Amino acid sequence: MSRTGDISKGVTVAQVVSGITIKERPTHTQAEGDRHQFHFLLTSPGVGAADAMPSRVGVGEPVSTCRLLTVHRELLVQQLKNTQCVLDNLQGSGFFCTEDTELVLRAATKTDQVRKILELLQSKGEDACEYFLYILHKVCDTYIELHPWLKEIQYEPSALTQEIPVVNTDPISKYCEKLRHELGRDTRFIVSYSQKEETLLEDLYTDTLMELLSERNESLGYLDDLGQLLDDTGVFSPHAETILIIGDAGVGKSILLQKLQNLWSKRKLEVGAKFFFKFRCRMFGLFKETDKISLKDLLFKYNCYPDNDPDDEVFSYIQRFPDTVLFTFDGYDEIHMAFNLTDLPEVVSPEEKVHPLLLFMNLLSGKLLKGSWKIMTARTGTEIETRILRKKVFLKGFSPEQLRQYTVLHFQDREYQDLVTVQLEANPHLCSLCSIPLFCWIIFKSFKYFHAKYDDFELPNDGVTLTQVFLLLLEVFLGHFSRPGLLQRSNRCTAETFKAGQRALVAFAKLALLGMQKGGFIFSQDEVASCGILQDDLQIGFLRPVDHYNCCGSGATYEFLHVTLQSFMAAFCLILDEHTSSQRILEFFSECEYRKVSKISCTCCLRGNQSCTKDPFQANDHLQFTNIFLCGLLSKHNTVLMECLLPPSSLKKKRGVLKSYLSQTVKAQLRGLPRYTSDTEGNKVHVMPNFLWALRCIFELASDDVAKLAARGISADYIKLAYCNMFSADCSALNFVLHHHHKCLGVDMDNNNISDYGVKQLCPSFCKMTAVRLCVNQITDSGVEVLAEELVKYKVVQVLGLYKNHITDVGARLVAKIIEECPHLRIVKLGNNKITSVGGKYLASAIQKSRSIFDVGMWGNTIGDEGAKAFAQALRNHHSLTNLSLSANGITSEGGRSLAAALKENTSVHIFWLIDNHLTIKGAQHLAEALLHNSTLKEICMKGNLVSEEEQQQFAGEKRLRFC
Repeated sequence: MSRTGDISKGVTVAQVVSGITIKERPTHTQAEGDRHQFHFLLTSPGVGAADAMPSRVGVGEPVSTCRLLTVHRELLVQQLKNTQCVLDNLQGSGFFCTEDTELVLRAATKTDQVRKILELLQSKGEDACEYFLYILHKVCDTYIELHPWLKEIQYEPSALTQEIPVVNTDPISKYCEKLRHELGRDTRFIVSYSQKEETLLEDLYTDTLMELLSERNESLGYLDDLGQLLDDTGVFSPHAETILIIGDAGVGKSILLQKLQNLWSKRKLEVGAKFFFKFRCRMFGLFKETDKISLKDLLFKYNCYPDNDPDDEVFSYIQRFPDTVLFTFDGYDEIHMAFNLTDLPEVVSPEEKVHPLLLFMNLLSGKLLKGSWKIMTARTGTEIETRILRKKVFLKGFSPEQLRQYTVLHFQDREYQDLVTVQLEANPHLCSLCSIPLFCWIIFKSFKYFHAKYDDFELPNDGVTLTQVFLLLLEVFLGHFSRPGLLQRSNRCTAETFKAGQRALVAFAKLALLGMQKGGFIFSQDEVASCGILQDDLQIGFLRPVDHYNCCGSGATYEFLHVTLQSFMAAFCLILDEHTSSQRILEFFSECEYRKVSKISCTCCLRGNQSCTKDPFQANDHLQFTNIFLCGLLSKHNTVLMECLLPPSSLKKKRGVLKSYLSQTVKAQLRGLPRYTSDTEGNKVHVMPNFLWALRCIFELASDDVAKLAARGISADYIKLAYCNMFSADCSALNFVLHHHHKCLGVDMDNNNISDYGVKQLCPSFCKMTAVRLCVNQITDSGVEVLAEELVKYKVVQVLGLYKNHITDVGARLVAKIIEECPHLRIVKLGNNKITSVGGKYLASAIQKSRSIFDVGMWGNTIGDEGAKAFAQALRNHHSLTNLSLSANGITSEGGRSLAAALKENTSVHIFWLIDNHLTIKGAQHLAEALLHNSTLKEICMKGNLVSEEEQQQFAGEKRLRFC
C-alpha cells in the first residue's frame, strides 16, 4: 500500500528553508522558439528548457519540496547516478508501489529513469519529495556528488521524515561505510605501553614540522596543516601519483598516517576518496617467493571484504574510477626481499595472480589503478625513483611551540606541566630529544610513572643520552610487570628492577636480535616461544600482536612496539648473551661500514634485463641504532647497571673491543673524507653521513679517548656538515668531539634541523668557530640571542650564515650587535627571514660601522624603501663592502633613487643585486646614471623588476646593468 497522503503534513523542507524565495522575470526569446524561461534567484545552476517545468510563485513565498525538485531538475538529472537505492527505499517505505518501480526501470537510460522518478514524486506530494531528499542526504557515499547542492539549499531533514528508515542497498556506499567504520575503530587509539592502557588519538595527537621539498630536496617551506599534503602545494610531477613522507625513526610518520586515516573515517579529510586502503610495507616481506595473489584479494583481504556483493560491483567500480581510491603505505624501507623478482613481468592485469610485492610495485608506478592516490612513508636516506613521486614532505619532529602543545595535552595536571617544563628548559639536550615524538612520549610517560612512585624523581639531566631514555622505558616495562612486595620501596633501585626481570629481558632481547639478523620485524608464535618468551611475558608490553599479517600461514604474529625498541633490545642481547663472543658484538658495525644507502628503484625488480645484485629495499638505520645503543650500554655511565646483569670481566672485554674498533673506524673515516681548498675558507673537509653516525656512537659511549682521536683527525680549517640530517640532539655529539679540538675552525651546518635547542648545545664550541653556518635550520630570535651572546664574547667569527630561518626584527638587532662588535666578521647571510625596515635599519647601521664586512645577503626579506634608504646611507664611502644583495625586498624606484645616489660615492661594491623588487624604468634610470660616476661596480642585477623588454633596450649600452 502506498504511503502517499498517509503521512500528515509535519515540518517540511519548505518550512526549513523558509526565506529562500523564487522570483521570476521573462528573458529574451530563444532562437528555437518563443518559450519563456525563468531565472530563479536561488543558489543553484540555471534550469534547462527540457527539464524545467516551473509554475508561477509569488515573491516571498516559501519554496515547497516539490518546487525544489522542479527548480533543480536539470542538476538532479545530470548528477543522480544511482537509481536503485532510491527505488528500493521509496518502495520499501511505501511511497512507490511495485508498478511505479517497474515503470521507472523500463526507461532506457539512467537520466530517463531519474526523470521518471521525479515525475512520479511530484505527483505523490510533499512527503514523498521530502523523503527522496532524505535518501540523498542519508546515503552519503552513494550521492556524494549531490552534497554541495544539499548544502547550498540549506537542507535539514524534518523530525518526522527522520523517523522513516533509510536502508543503504548500494554495495559501493555500503562498503565505503564499512571501510570508514573499520578504519575509525583501528585508528581511534594510540599504541601505548600495555594493551590495557588506551589513549585516544584525538586527545594527544600533535602536528609536527612538515617541510615541503622540491625534486632536488630543496626546502620549499613548511605545510600549515595535514590538508596541504593532498593539495597541489609543492607538486613537482603532476602526472605522478605518490606522495612521499620521509623522516627519521620515531619522528611521527606512522602516527601521521593514522591521523589521516582517522580523519577520513570521520569525513574530515578534504579529499575526494571513497575508498581508503592502508598497508604497512613490512607485510610484503613476509610472503614466500611462490606466493601469488590477485589485486582484488590484496585490497580486500588485508582491509575488509565487501558484504553481499556477488557481482563484484565494488571491485568493478574501483577499476573504473581509480581516482576514488586512496592508499597509504607505511615504512617502505622495512620491506626485506630474500629472493629475486627480475624474471617477473613488468606489467600485470588486475585479475592476474602474481607475487604481492609485484602488485605493490605496479600500484606505485601507476601500471595498476592509474590515477589512484598514494601516500607512502620511508626513513630519511631512502631514495626512491623521482619519476613516481608527485611531491615530497620531510617530517622534522616537534617545533618548540608544538612541544609545548604536546606537553599540555600529555599532562592534564598543571603541576606536572610546570615540573616538566622547568626541567626541559634547564636541559637543552633533553629538549632536543623531546623534539622527536617517540622519544618525547617515552620521556613523558616515564616521568609520569616514576613521579607517581617516587616523589623526588626528576628527568635525567647531566649527560643524558638516547640509551638512558630507552633504559627508562625498559624500567617502566619491567616495573609494571614486577609483583611488588608487601612494603612499597621508598627508594628507586634500577639495578634491582632489571635483575628481577632479567630472564624475560634476555628472552625478548634474543627475539629482537633474531629479527635484526634475518632482516625481519614480524615474528611468528613459534619464533616467540623459541626464544623463551612465556605467555605471561607478553603482558610486559615489549611486543604487540599483529594478526593483520598472517598471510604466510595461520597463527598469531607479533612485532615490537617500535623498530627502535627492537634495535635497543638487540643491542642488549649482544651484551647479555653469554654465547656472544666479544668480537661478535661488532657484527652490525661491519654491515654498516662505509655503506651507502642503495638507491631504491621501482623498476629494478621489474625489468628482466637488469640485474639486482642486492635487496633494493634494504635500509640499515635500525642496525645503526643497534650500534648506538651498544655504545651506550657499554659506556661507563651504565657500568653499575650492566655489572648486575653480566660478569664484570665480560663487560670490560666487550667495552675494550668496542673502543678499539671505534678508534680504528674514526681514523679510517677521517682519512677518507673529501677535502678541497678554498681561497676564502682554507682547507675544507666534507663529512659523510656515516661520520655523523660515528659521532653519535662516540657520544653514547662517552669515551674521551675516542673523542680526542676524532678531534685530532679533523685536520682542516673548515668542516662541512650540510645536508647530513643533523637533529638538534646531534649538536651534543658534535660538541663532545669539538671540545677536544684545540684550533679554530669553521663549521657549516646548513640545511639540517638544528633549531634553537641545538644552538644552545653548541655554546661550548662557539669560542673556536670562525664560521657559523646555520642556514635553513629553524632558528628563531631565541637562538640568535644565544649566538649573539657567545660570538660577541669570543670575537673570532668571520662568517655568519642564517638565511631561510625565522628571524624577525628582534633577531636582526642582535645580528647587528654581532656585526658591530666582531672585528673579523666578513660575511653575513640573512636572506629569506622575516626582517622588515625596522630590522633593516639596525643592520644597515651596523654595516656602516664595520670595517671588515665585505659580503651581505639580505634577499627575500621586506625592508622596503625605508630599509633601502638605510642601506644607502651605509653604502656611502664604505671601504670594505664588496657584495650586497637586497633582492626580493619590496623596494620601489624611490628606494632605488636613494641607493643610486649612494653608489655615486661608493668605491668598494663590485656586485649589487636588486632582483625581484618593484623598480620601474625610473629606478633603472637612476641606477644607470650612478654607473656613470662609479667605475668600481661590475654588475647591478635587476632581473624580475617592473621594466619591460622594450624599456630595457634603452640601457643596452650599459652592460653592467643586467636584466637577465
